[in-house]
Amino acid sequence: MCWSATADLWAGLGIGAVGVASLASVRRPGDAPLAALPLLLGAHQVVEAAVWHAGGGAGPATLAWAVIALPLLPLWLPVGVLTAARPADRPRLLVPLAAGLTTAGVLAHRLATRPVTAEVRGRTLGYVVDLPHAPLLLAAYLLATVGALLLARDRLLRLLGLLTGAGAVVCALLWTTEFVSTWCALAAVASLLLLVWVRGRTGPDPRPIRGSP
Repeated sequence: MCWSATADLWAGLGIGAVGVASLASVRRPGDAPLAALPLLLGAHQVVEAAVWHAGGGAGPATLAWAVIALPLLPLWLPVGVLTAARPADRPRLLVPLAAGLTTAGVLAHRLATRPVTAEVRGRTLGYVVDLPHAPLLLAAYLLATVGALLLARDRLLRLLGLLTGAGAVVCALLWTTEFVSTWCALAAVASLLLLVWVRGRTGPDPRPIRGSP
């Protein structure tokens, strides 16, 4: 999230443009989910601009924001890292994928059965949803998202995991003090790094090495 509707809108459009460039640079079909992540992040910012304009509340924009942030992202990231990985590296990536599947299932159920509301707090937006076992869910969420990136073989993806983890801590601290929200800056940096990553990938998807007949 950003600190105003205008900032969210322009950040979303800029991040979305990076996503278009990333998808246009894909050479391996397995890289497409990660390359498309900036498009999802950009859409997330644009949706939040609508939440700002609505003054928060429990409208469709608030629910759409929560669907992207809660069940979708912890599933999207481990799937993307898994499909981009070499076959030999995929077994260990099943751990964050399992965490993502479980987390997404629980969060989707809560969003379907409990209301989610947003509240304008100065230059931040606060979202409220009733979550069971919140610390455990947060740990599983981080394992699915940051953990998947840190377990990747690719150096740039591991760097993205480190930046995402550290940046999330800083953004969360600024948000909890209601000083200013800077999630959109983190999304922009992550999107640019993904663009660099996908443009550095060459050739077709890797396949297992088979022995000679």
